[in-house]
Amino acid sequence: MINGTYVSYFTLAAYFETGFFKYLYFVIIMSLYAFIVCANILLIVVICMNRSLHEPMYIFLCSLFVNELYGSTGLFPFLLLQILSDIHTVSASFCFLQIFGLYTYASIEFSNLTVISYDRYLAICCPLQYNTHMTSNKVVMLIALTWLYPFLAIFILISLSAPLQPCGNIINKVYCDNYSIVKLACSETTVNNIYGILYTFTTVILVLLILYTYMKILKVCFSGSRQTRQKAASTCTPHLASLLNFSCGCFFEIVQNRFDMKRVPNMLRIFLSLYWLTCQPLFNPVLYGLNITKIRITCKSLLFGKM
Repeated sequence: MINGTYVSYFTLAAYFETGFFKYLYFVIIMSLYAFIVCANILLIVVICMNRSLHEPMYIFLCSLFVNELYGSTGLFPFLLLQILSDIHTVSASFCFLQIFGLYTYASIEFSNLTVISYDRYLAICCPLQYNTHMTSNKVVMLIALTWLYPFLAIFILISLSAPLQPCGNIINKVYCDNYSIVKLACSETTVNNIYGILYTFTTVILVLLILYTYMKILKVCFSGSRQTRQKAASTCTPHLASLLNFSCGCFFEIVQNRFDMKRVPNMLRIFLSLYWLTCQPLFNPVLYGLNITKIRITCKSLLFGKM
């Protein structure tokens, strides 16, 4: 209940009555989640079980696939329950837990993509120094940093949002969102806004670093042999495609939060708000599984026997 200073639950207002179609939506979402879990677990097992894939690039990819499982688990089971429910409310504590899970997923995704781009930069632009720079200890350190920094950053974000005194409990989304809760606040939110800007700025820096490394890679590739260009393209194209897909999804989400979207059809708004959380876990295993030769061959051998 709302008592002026404390909200025990939030209402997710983006859900609407679908009648019998809710069972169809449930089956579709369940199928997507099952595919995400199976595809990402398959690639994690393939990388972990094959010594030929125990190289930095594949270890970083394994971290990426683990994050896809983490992020999708923070959303899909919740969506499935809400689709079948007639009352779309969620407790305040669970709401902040979901925000923590989804926001750390996004931050870890960008961190993983940054580390992968750095690895590809060393491998293609500095091949002779690659083994010197990319040691086992450095791989462990980079993966630890990839996960620890987002957990710390989002913990601070939640710590700033949780004490706010809300004037309402209506969130116009199908899942919990930190910016929506901050907008509901009656109390001062200057610190929240400043921290949000700083956090967004660091994410933009990560994206710019990734683009810079790939510009350097492309420069080296175009000055090299045809074989060098083909090899670089086969490993870098999936990373760039993944970055662009996720960045576009996050951009849609930011636009929805910052601008009035009431004139946009409800279904389109729901699709755009879910795009960054649903398409990336679907997109990455297919993209990397099909485009990176070693992973594709190993997956075929595992699924269909020796080729």
